[in-house]
Amino acid sequence: MIGIFGTLLVVAFSVYLTARGSQTAGVPAGKRLPLFVAPLATSDVNLDPNMSPRCDPAHPNPQGLNVCGRSPLVLGLFVTESGDCERQVDAIQAVSREFAGTGVQFAAVAVYAGRAASAALVRSHRWTIPVAYDRDGVVATAYRVAACPMVELAYRGGVVAQRLIGDHWLSRTALAARVRALLAAGPR
Repeated sequence: MIGIFGTLLVVAFSVYLTARGSQTAGVPAGKRLPLFVAPLATSDVNLDPNMSPRCDPAHPNPQGLNVCGRSPLVLGLFVTESGDCERQVDAIQAVSREFAGTGVQFAAVAVYAGRAASAALVRSHRWTIPVAYDRDGVVATAYRVAACPMVELAYRGGVVAQRLIGDHWLSRTALAARVRALLAAGPR
């Protein structure tokens, strides 16, 4: 029930922002992403995300998505009940194969979703990128998720290069072009 309420809240807020013509979703370009560690949907961990993680590259948490700014990042934030959001993660998955070995971290977080629903999507779509879940919405709040699809692109160090909002970014070609631009710009 809480998950459904959270999803409805995100959808209602998205409609509200769209009606106002606002672009307030996401972390603005030039700002640092909030760092977090969230449990992977495919893990046995049933916890909430940690928004004050110990970011130790020598000891990453194998059961969690570690967003610690160590590498360039492409992060999709999505709700589990949306076809467009699922296609967004499909696009991120496809683009991640093209950029394998470049050091870019590709990941996604199911916001306002539990482990079971998130794990079911990972299995049904055969996603291999890390997909975490955020059942209480703490990551969604920190990242100001108000629209879906939404992707944050960040330089090494966690500074946002660009936030991508809308259906246009479901295109693998369009998303890949932004990842190439992120790599070309280099670390900030």
